[in-house]
Amino acid sequence: MNGVRQITDGDELGATRALLDQLLADSKIYKSTDDYKSLLAFIARLRNVAPFNAMLLQLQKPGLTYAASAYDWAKRFNREIKEDARPLLILWPFGPVATVYDVLDTFDPLNPEVDGLPANISTFFAAGEITERQMKGFRGKLVKKRIDLRWVDEGDASAGRILVKSDGKDDKDKHYIIKLNHNHTTATQFTTLAHELGHLFLGHLGPNKLLSAPMRRRLSKADEEIEAESVAYLVCERNGVKTKSESYLANFATGGLSAADLDLYRITHAAGHVESILGLTKHTQFPPRSRR
Repeated sequence: MNGVRQITDGDELGATRALLDQLLADSKIYKSTDDYKSLLAFIARLRNVAPFNAMLLQLQKPGLTYAASAYDWAKRFNREIKEDARPLLILWPFGPVATVYDVLDTFDPLNPEVDGLPANISTFFAAGEITERQMKGFRGKLVKKRIDLRWVDEGDASAGRILVKSDGKDDKDKHYIIKLNHNHTTATQFTTLAHELGHLFLGHLGPNKLLSAPMRRRLSKADEEIEAESVAYLVCERNGVKTKSESYLANFATGGLSAADLDLYRITHAAGHVESILGLTKHTQFPPRSRR
């Protein structure tokens, strides 16, 4: 199926999660603060795959600069895959596992002796700065998920917050409110929005299956803030918005926090959910799936 294999067994997906957890634990690539921040920076740069998949690619091939499907290399960049290229695995929505290839494993058939990144690759790293019109447009996307986005008049020290308006027994009854400071720039508002949505999708407000918010063990306030800011950093950097997250994440060193204690699986998935709910995804393409 052109590099795509369907997984249908839910138990297998659970086993996959366990294997990935072990891979993260064994890799030790994010045990220190500097290594953790470097990994986040890499995930932020690789805009054409979901954040979690960018992490998987870095684990499989440290130093990777850009990867795409064979279909994407041919369609967008007019490049072919080298004969002995080693495929890299990424996860695909609803179960399939797909293969992608490092740029170093591709070549231009018209200029096979020329190496290096195609010039047009950089255009897929970021979607550009967030505009006021986009910020207003996010409200309609969020309300469909029972998330009410509001702008409030507050001082500079207050960026925003997320609240649970109604917490019914059923997930369909849960309703959330995000308040943003309208006195802040759109870039700051977007950063705050990503941070607050990060709290939601990380499960800090409790589980919600309809929004893929997991059941989590109770974390300290500091750990929750570092996780949510990691999500905000990934979403903002991947969409051309510069933040002050790096100074925020520097609290690892001063606050006694350890990157090894954070759930990077949850952080990258939450960042992907934020991009998805705001309509910001722009991922590598694969050929249409064949019908059985």
